[in-house]
Amino acid sequence: MEHITLLLAIVVVTALVFDFTNGFHDTANAMATTISTGAMKPKTAVAMSAVLNLIGAFLSVEVAKTISGGIVNEDGIRTEVIFAALVGAILWNLLTWLVGLPSSSSHALFGGLIGAAVMSAGWSSINGGTVVTKVLLPAIAAPLVAGLAAMLATRLTYRINRNVTDPNQLKSTAKGYRAGQIASAGLVSLAHGTNDAQKTMGIITLALVTGGVLAPGSNPPMWVIVSAGIAIALGTYLGGWRIIRTMGKGLTDLRPPQGFAAQTSAATVILASSHLGFSLSTTQSCSGAVMGAGLGRKGGVVRWSTATRMFVAWGLTLPAAGLVGAGAEFLTKQGPWGITVTALLLVGGSFAIWLASRRQPVDHTNVNDTAVDGTDIDGSATTGEPQGVVTTAIAAVQPPPIGPLPTDLMTTIPAPTAAPDDTARPSATV
Repeated sequence: MEHITLLLAIVVVTALVFDFTNGFHDTANAMATTISTGAMKPKTAVAMSAVLNLIGAFLSVEVAKTISGGIVNEDGIRTEVIFAALVGAILWNLLTWLVGLPSSSSHALFGGLIGAAVMSAGWSSINGGTVVTKVLLPAIAAPLVAGLAAMLATRLTYRINRNVTDPNQLKSTAKGYRAGQIASAGLVSLAHGTNDAQKTMGIITLALVTGGVLAPGSNPPMWVIVSAGIAIALGTYLGGWRIIRTMGKGLTDLRPPQGFAAQTSAATVILASSHLGFSLSTTQSCSGAVMGAGLGRKGGVVRWSTATRMFVAWGLTLPAAGLVGAGAEFLTKQGPWGITVTALLLVGGSFAIWLASRRQPVDHTNVNDTAVDGTDIDGSATTGEPQGVVTTAIAAVQPPPIGPLPTDLMTTIPAPTAAPDDTARPSATV
């Protein structure tokens, strides 16, 4: 067994930096809806998410084994390939964070790894069957399954409470949904740690195998598990406020029952995939669930302009990160000077993106303060993107809810018996 070389140490540190960016890039997956509905304060939400991400990192290593020994052939892969792959993944993560798009950190990592491996050893270094069955197919299925489950759960939630009309009971129900939303957000955080922290574990394990420190097929050592869990937890606590804003306010206006349905559906999909070793994108699962919850409530609006930009980012992630990874690998193949240039480009690019983000900073103090697409921040009026054809068609299946009338009008106007518009809001006053 060889000692860890300087290059291998640099690769391990770079992998942990990626894990850190993965944490703050994907904080929105667990906490965007909780923060946007006011169920938790922003800093409290990200702190809870960070702790549960750390715990989740210790629950399984199935996804890590998929990455370390499944996507690429370990034989013939040099340590420099792992470094080049991480460069592509980190830069794509930071770029999409800058513009506030919830792209997939997982696919950025896979794209960088595939691009660097192909540049180094050709297409024969890629296990095409594993890429299709455990990366591409879950990428398509996860948001659809999570979205459908969230839409059905949202409709079921409103149907169960359609006869709740008493104001006190409405308030009690709203509190219950907020508590459920907090619990489901914790479940998503736990699932995120179980799935995403393992991806960095897999990359570090692969680097240790290529460096001769571990035998092929080895499980991640304990120090790798601990360091990856801590890195993603620290990134989560930092909070990816730009993406939280997009997920919480940019896609749709969520209320506590919808938030609860979306997070529970997403967590179920993520945990099931982690158990099966499918390295799906938690971002795509949670985004699909948010849109499904938006479609599930009568009058809910999914802002398809924002969703379209997000879909484009999803489609570009694998090839874009792959191209950057391939370019970085081309440089590292030139020798020590190429590795140095690649490292300088990574640091310089990251710093430039950070400087650009300071022009319009977003943090926990203003994550819910700015309107998105012209929509009022409190959700009371929608002046932005109108309800689209898809939203209208799906929502029309459910009859519009009607709220109870005030007591002083009961003598002249019969009180309707249908459900209120939302269990989390008191009756309107005429």
